[in-house]
Amino acid sequence: MDYNALAELLFPQIQTTPAEIEAKYPPRNLPEGAKVTRMAPSPTGFMHLGNLFSAIVDERLAHQSGGVLCLRIEDTDLKRSVEGGVQTIVRVFHEYELGFDEGATADGETGAYGPYYQRQRAEIYQTFAKWLVQQGKAYPCFCSEEELNAIREKQTALKENIGYYGKYAVYRDASFEQIKEKIDAGERFVLRFRSEGNPENRRKVNDLVKGTVEFPENEQDLVLLKSDGIPTYHFAHVVDDHLMQTTHVVRGEEWLATLPFHVQLFQAMGWKLPKYVHTSQLMKMDGGSKRKLSKRKDPELALDFYKQAGYCVPAVKEYIMTLLNSNFEDWRLANPTADLNEFKFTTQKMSASGSLFDIDKLNDVSKNVISRMSVEQVYSHLTGWAEQFDPDFHKLLTRDPAYTRSILAIGRGGKKPRKDLATWSDAKPYMDFFFDELFQPDDCYPEHVTEEDRRTILTRYLDLYDPADDNTQWFERIKALADEVGYASNMKDYKKNPEAFRGNVGDVSMVIRVAVTGRQNSPDMYEVMGILGKEKVAERLKKALA
Repeated sequence: MDYNALAELLFPQIQTTPAEIEAKYPPRNLPEGAKVTRMAPSPTGFMHLGNLFSAIVDERLAHQSGGVLCLRIEDTDLKRSVEGGVQTIVRVFHEYELGFDEGATADGETGAYGPYYQRQRAEIYQTFAKWLVQQGKAYPCFCSEEELNAIREKQTALKENIGYYGKYAVYRDASFEQIKEKIDAGERFVLRFRSEGNPENRRKVNDLVKGTVEFPENEQDLVLLKSDGIPTYHFAHVVDDHLMQTTHVVRGEEWLATLPFHVQLFQAMGWKLPKYVHTSQLMKMDGGSKRKLSKRKDPELALDFYKQAGYCVPAVKEYIMTLLNSNFEDWRLANPTADLNEFKFTTQKMSASGSLFDIDKLNDVSKNVISRMSVEQVYSHLTGWAEQFDPDFHKLLTRDPAYTRSILAIGRGGKKPRKDLATWSDAKPYMDFFFDELFQPDDCYPEHVTEEDRRTILTRYLDLYDPADDNTQWFERIKALADEVGYASNMKDYKKNPEAFRGNVGDVSMVIRVAVTGRQNSPDMYEVMGILGKEKVAERLKKALA
């Protein structure tokens, strides 16, 4: 076979050479040890937790080492691409503050190693495909879908490996004349890799998460270029990662099965193999067993779920870091106020088995993250979320910003800040009693406080409350009121002899709390009443007496 003639027959339009392509991608000027990583999602319009899981690994590996993080769009499969898919990818990664150094952007791309859209790199792939044909390492296949199905059916019946290989690779040894006849007849073809692998031979590759991975050599003559001249993922990522000088390929462990072919391709091209980082699958408990997170069953797989539910970006990223590195939580305990990026991420602390996703744990992490925010940060995040997902609440929050900020300041700061909010959607039920439009008292007064005592407590407190009091003076008035109505002002006295009292000062406080806030569980009452003001407090007390 004259492979040069075959290459010209298959790719007459390709005049560029691999050397000319390589010259356009010079070595990067980076510090020693710098890593180059890439995130390469397909524009399907669906961004999921797994995308973010891998992207955070990419970002940390690159930026901790002084390297480069790229955003590449794998748009080779038009059937999976949707209108606006790229914009969705860019928007989501921007919201999660991943900071790509080069690649696709909202209005194009940036960087010297593009194009960063695979469909725009067709000439590049075809140049290297032509070179493979010239080396006798690739050939055209004219099999129809019906012929391939027939091969699979025969293999199934004979209980043989499914695929296009060996005696089943019917066009592997086609003559130049046979191929030319089909080309002249206008028949379409795919380009297949001519595998020299023997499954009886085993290879080893070191994965930075899984450790040493051993597998049989690939014997399949897999497709490199589809009939439209666009590459499969297998071929495209090998070419792109080489030219863009990717040092670390981060992807889900579901891609492990393809590793034998990818290793084979890098070797066939004569290129250095990047380091692979296969992240574990995201799992969840379902009944008594674990299963993989499902797009169909689990809304929490979609990243839009977190935005709509009101989870803040720092909380989601911090929670993912607890899944990615086993030592992160100990670091956070030792560094409660440190920036997340100060944590030294390492693949050595990544789990080789499935990572268990737990929404309750996310809520705990989120409460901690929000509790550490300043009032201004909380106000900004909360109003931004409400503007998009609860416009009526947004109007209330922004009607008097100073008033809203004073509410959000309750219990904020100090060594033990309040942890009332896990999501921004929690804010409305937490603070609704501060707004008359949302105030809905449930009259859940202590059961053992009689109606007569309740009315007496509220009537007398109307005259007692003075917003000029400090916290100590405020509580002393409540204690004095407790003594007046026969309730113990000292809890120790009450515990020693409860029969001597109608109740205790806690009951008196609870009656006032329910009258003012409409609930038994609310933030510090001294601060709440100070924010509401004397007139509003009096109004609430009177309504409770009506």
